[in-house]
Amino acid sequence: MPSYSGPTTPSRGGDVAGTLRLLAYLALALVLIVLDHRGGWLSQARSQAALLVQPLWMVAGWPGRMAQRLYDDAGTLSQLTAENNRLRNDLLVNSARIARLQTLAADNARLRGLLGAAERGNLDVQLAPILDVDLDPTRQRLVLDSGSNDGVRMGQSVIDAGGLVGQVIEVRPVHAVVLVLTDPSHAVPVAVARSGVRLVAHGDGRTDALRLPGIPLSADVQVGDRLVTSGLGGRFPAGFPVGEILAIAPDDSGAFLVGEVRPAAQLDRGRDVLLLRTVPAPPPELDAAPDGTGDGADGPADAGQAEAPDAGATAEDGAAP
Repeated sequence: MPSYSGPTTPSRGGDVAGTLRLLAYLALALVLIVLDHRGGWLSQARSQAALLVQPLWMVAGWPGRMAQRLYDDAGTLSQLTAENNRLRNDLLVNSARIARLQTLAADNARLRGLLGAAERGNLDVQLAPILDVDLDPTRQRLVLDSGSNDGVRMGQSVIDAGGLVGQVIEVRPVHAVVLVLTDPSHAVPVAVARSGVRLVAHGDGRTDALRLPGIPLSADVQVGDRLVTSGLGGRFPAGFPVGEILAIAPDDSGAFLVGEVRPAAQLDRGRDVLLLRTVPAPPPELDAAPDGTGDGADGPADAGQAEAPDAGATAEDGAAP
């Protein structure tokens, strides 16, 4: 068996060398501390070294800065998108409100026109809202939101701020039906306000035109003349505007003239009309034509008088539901 020789001891030469190196390092550190304290050259060296490594710091911090910028841009974009949607919704709401206010202003102006026409003519009228409109070329009707419960009667004349609209042809407890004067089956006796010539205006199925057939060649009728109700036939009171003559041309036979009339009433717009409760007195200018032609200027007047019974009958027929 080998003899026990005890634990090995480290070489003392290595310990001495390590101790000497440590002492040398300490001495060098003390020297550097003293020199830096007195001369400050080590601080300058650190500053120069910091300048040299600054690009490395910028490159190392670039990913973090980019991530922060992307985060900020995403937040800003989301905020701008939400604000844009809010402003767009506000714009739509404000546009709808403006359109509604414009509609109310137009309705208010039309109501003022209706009431102004009633006050100027000293008329006993009743305001009736329009519930439904049927302006088919072969059938032109208005349904009013007023009926017999509101005092509406058969045959009542219907007007607006411009002039004659038509007549009531059907009455129900809460509704009434109006035959518009542009209906093809409707006719109204009229007179030329300037000369007093009596004629009959017929509906043509168009809301912007009436037909004026059978005008004698010798009649004192001109383009631009205003037509008013003549009161013949007893259906419509005299003196209400019917329209204005836009054109006059010979008919197919060449023996008579045919006129095109623009209605005075706004038949394709408006939400309310006026119903005449009582028949007003005819205006003075209809009792006698100007320049002493109260008898109707002979030829034209006689023709108008000959047509008056037929005009009344036509109006009566148009009033049938």
